[in-house]
Amino acid sequence: MSTETAISPTAFELVSGLEIHVQLNTKSKIFSSDSAAFGAKPNAHISPVSLALPGALPKMNKEVVGKAIRMGLALHCTINQTNYFDRKSYFYADLPKGYQITQDNKPICQNGYIDLVLSDGTEKRIGINRIHMEEDAGKSLHDQDDRYSFVDLNRAGVPLIEIVTEPDIRSAEEASVLLTEMRKLVRHLDVGDGNMEEGSFRCDANISIRENGTTEFGTRCEVKNLNSIRNVRRAMEFEFNRQQEIITRGGTIIQSTLTFDADQGTTAPMRTKEMANDYRYFPDPDLPPIYISDEWLAALKAEMPALPHEITAKLMTDFGINNSEASIFTEDKELLNYLNAALALVKNSKNLINWLTGPIRALLNEKHLTITTFKVNPAQLAAVVNLVEEKKITQQIALQQLLPAIQLSPDTDVVELAGRLNLLIIENDDELSAFADQVLEKFKPQVAAYKTGKKGVLGLFVGEVMKLARGKADPGKINEVLLEKLK
Repeated sequence: MSTETAISPTAFELVSGLEIHVQLNTKSKIFSSDSAAFGAKPNAHISPVSLALPGALPKMNKEVVGKAIRMGLALHCTINQTNYFDRKSYFYADLPKGYQITQDNKPICQNGYIDLVLSDGTEKRIGINRIHMEEDAGKSLHDQDDRYSFVDLNRAGVPLIEIVTEPDIRSAEEASVLLTEMRKLVRHLDVGDGNMEEGSFRCDANISIRENGTTEFGTRCEVKNLNSIRNVRRAMEFEFNRQQEIITRGGTIIQSTLTFDADQGTTAPMRTKEMANDYRYFPDPDLPPIYISDEWLAALKAEMPALPHEITAKLMTDFGINNSEASIFTEDKELLNYLNAALALVKNSKNLINWLTGPIRALLNEKHLTITTFKVNPAQLAAVVNLVEEKKITQQIALQQLLPAIQLSPDTDVVELAGRLNLLIIENDDELSAFADQVLEKFKPQVAAYKTGKKGVLGLFVGEVMKLARGKADPGKINEVLLEKLK
């Protein structure tokens, strides 16, 4: 794209809404008992329903409805207790029926919102137009053979919800924060795994621009199948600049569907944009309307967990941590469960938080582990944190020796193991005094320097005593002993 034309950064504003496709983590597909698992051999998870054979009829998976409602409740939506499915007609080789079963006029959830906190601390509310349930299509493979395209129908009929926002997004940052929060919600509510790499969380972005100060919407272009939050930002920024340049030069934006080239960072047209009447929506005659009883809706509401923003606020209030530290727990449900299990067992809750957000997190990253595959249970970690808090073991020894030993003997008692391995801090004052004497005798010139005012050498003495104690001494206690001897 040419950069010759100067474009005022304040002449236009971005107007965008996202269509977020969330693959639900149900065991079976939305309208059949076929497995919905990812990664099987091509066409292993199929049946007459997935293949759309004549006479094959869909049957609703109730768990899909429940997960859609959970997401709607989290996004403050109105739940339509009577809703139904429609047929959306279009032709793709990997869509066996020639139509997709989706929801048009009466989706399951409508009129919600999500509140975002941007990097500068400002808050932004993004409206949620609707959440509807639908089935996924299959997958066409064009790189397996020089002459033919292959079709894998494992994904055909996998359950999706589509979350459609209002056109309230005004920057690539807002879109990025929105997707991050949505993925956090999806995982927190156990609705889906939010894995963008596997395509179970993907996004289409509707993008238009308008002159600042105007209220009418411009012509929108839809960028399809963005598979990472970074690419959403890149596509949005490129498309904003592209449309600015066209309008500045006196051109017209053509409503179209675009693809994003991640290597080049550019968009390119796929086809002109379809209108709703092109899809010929009509109610699906093979599926009866869905009726959500007051009792079931009340039960789902009662089962809703605290939401990520509520948990973040509580962690910040209870433990005096900042937003980024609290977000570590709200982004990882299993880590939050681990924290809650250990909290009642530690003497200092803030120390436990520091361990989990600091050394334990670093250890997990280094060893490519998750908290669920970490072979130190919450009670054992609490015992380690308490030993350090009570100055019975140093943090360095705990990290380098005690934790690895626990992982090799996962059912052992932590205090007993620390004693058996001779890792506990030396509490014998006579032994520490002897170590201190050895060090001061060895470093007589440095002792003389200390007495002339060079107090920095004290750190040398502490370190040398710690070596003699094999790391099993309290630095504060060593300091006291040395200062007494240096008087």
